[in-house]
Amino acid sequence: MTTTRDIRSDFPILSRRVGPGAGKPLVYLDNAATTQKPRHVIETVDRFYQHENANIHRGVHYLSMHATDAYDRARERIAEAIGANHPAEVIFVRGTTEAINLVASSFAGDRFEAGDEIVLTTMEHHANIVPWQLLAKRKGLVLKWTPVTDSGEIDLDAFRAQFSARTKLATFTQVSNALGTINPVKEMIAIAREFGAHVLVDGAQGVAHGTVNLAELGADFYAFSGHKVVGPDGIGVLWGRRELLDSMPPYQGGGDMIERVSIEKTTFRHSPERFEAGTPNISGAIGLGAAFDYLAKVGWDTIEANERDLLDYATARLGEVEGIRILGPQDTRGKVAVISFTMDSAHPHDIGTILDTEGVAIRAGHHCAQPLMDRFQVAGTARASFAFYNNRDDVDRLMDGILKVKKYFG
Repeated sequence: MTTTRDIRSDFPILSRRVGPGAGKPLVYLDNAATTQKPRHVIETVDRFYQHENANIHRGVHYLSMHATDAYDRARERIAEAIGANHPAEVIFVRGTTEAINLVASSFAGDRFEAGDEIVLTTMEHHANIVPWQLLAKRKGLVLKWTPVTDSGEIDLDAFRAQFSARTKLATFTQVSNALGTINPVKEMIAIAREFGAHVLVDGAQGVAHGTVNLAELGADFYAFSGHKVVGPDGIGVLWGRRELLDSMPPYQGGGDMIERVSIEKTTFRHSPERFEAGTPNISGAIGLGAAFDYLAKVGWDTIEANERDLLDYATARLGEVEGIRILGPQDTRGKVAVISFTMDSAHPHDIGTILDTEGVAIRAGHHCAQPLMDRFQVAGTARASFAFYNNRDDVDRLMDGILKVKKYFG
């Protein structure tokens, strides 16, 4: 049986010390921002650059053919891992942000007219707000906002009330990066379908905490970033229904996405090449494939069990401290291992700074979710976000630091 100790040994950075002097053992609790990388991913990327590095799809020499094969196999592996119907539905992008911008530009920008509506929620990350605001301003669209309850959840009746005959798209996060709330995405997708609307799901936080089967989920588009799932930075995936992708105009123009270029016109390839202009992040894609291989080896049952234990334990420990307010669902069954909290006596940045002197890394601020912060009437929160490689000792170190904050500020 795989233990947390075995898993932690796979992540070289977790053994380092941080801070001045000899430093203190690192406790990394900023996983909602980015996850650490296992040795398997690091070595896979390193091996590519040392032994296979070449451009893809353009060469007949040995290295190019091997690089192309590794890149294509990574796409196939990721498609399998997320339950895509076909590898061609997997578009490599820089991350969730680019994926959403691609849909806003190529899909919505080509189809939507003035007065058409897009339904969102007020718990969205800025990456799933700003592209739609820009599009709405450019095309005269109407954005409809679903409110968040006092418990940090989506009321399905309130969600349904945002739809009308003019609704063309609903876009929402699977899991709140700021609160950890798990949204009822299947039910939300079903409501959108009743009104004939398309659906984009921001899966940046969802894909990291459990298995995803996109063929069963029922969305039209799903976006996530590799660095949230122990993969490299600068790589991510836009999954889309193949018939939709092939009907969309290119997002960018350049090499490798064309069939034929003449002085008069250019014709374009089908998905996925249509949306991957230029030399892609080859090593990133290969590294992301390795990340999903590693997660499968650890096992999603183990991942979910470890994170559930940490969430329950940390929530109970934080509840022992007077003056701490946890935002979002109070029932841990309705969230992933993310705890967003405030303290009566200390600003979130002060909490984060003092914890850092103890070697504990958390996030402090608005978490790129300012409308949600406005909803709860706070400027920001301190956020401890856990991954399957964390353990109860990390929680205890977090609590030692919080007690130091409380002692310092009273």
